[in-house]
Amino acid sequence: MDILELYKKTGAFLEGHFVLRSGLHSPYFLQSTALLQHPLYAEAVGEALARQFEDERVDFVLGPAIGGVVLSFVTAKALGARALFAEKDGQGGMFIRRGFTVNEGDRFIAVEDVVTTGESVRKAIRAAQALGAVPVGVGAIVHRGSGVEFGVPFRFLLALEAPLYPPEACPLCRAGVALEEV
Repeated sequence: MDILELYKKTGAFLEGHFVLRSGLHSPYFLQSTALLQHPLYAEAVGEALARQFEDERVDFVLGPAIGGVVLSFVTAKALGARALFAEKDGQGGMFIRRGFTVNEGDRFIAVEDVVTTGESVRKAIRAAQALGAVPVGVGAIVHRGSGVEFGVPFRFLLALEAPLYPPEACPLCRAGVALEEV
C-alpha cells in the first residue's frame, strides 16, 4: 500500500506554508481526516498498522483525540482489542474518560495519524500509565520527525522527509509566503 499516494488521492496531502501542532513550520501538511473519512482506506491503514504489532498481546489501542480516534478504532478492530482515546485535560495533559475500561497491567499500543515531535502520544501514554496500563508500542501512519523516542518500539507506515522549521528560522516566512489555515 502506497501511503503517500493515498494521502494525495484523498486530497489529504497539502502543499503551501503551514504551522504544525508542534509549532514548527512546514511546506507540507497531512490532513489525515481527509484520508480517514473513507472507511475502506481507514480500515486498510489500520490493518497495515496492526500487522506491525501482531506479535504483541495487546488489550487495547489508545489514540490521542482527535487525530488518533478513528485510527485507534480500526487498528484495535484488526488486533481484536478494545479502542480507547485520550482527551486534553485543560492543564497541558490528557485523561481517559470514565467509562473506558483500563485494568491494572493491561498492555496497549498508542497510535497517531502523524508524529512529528510525539508530544500528543506521550501525553496519551502517561494518561493510560496513570491507570496502571503498560505501553508496548507506538504506531503512526506517518512519521515526519526525527529522533523521536517513546521507550517502546515505534513503528510507522511512511517516513516523510519533509522540511520542518522553527518559526524564527523559517525560509517561507522570510520569503513572505502566507501561512495557510488548516
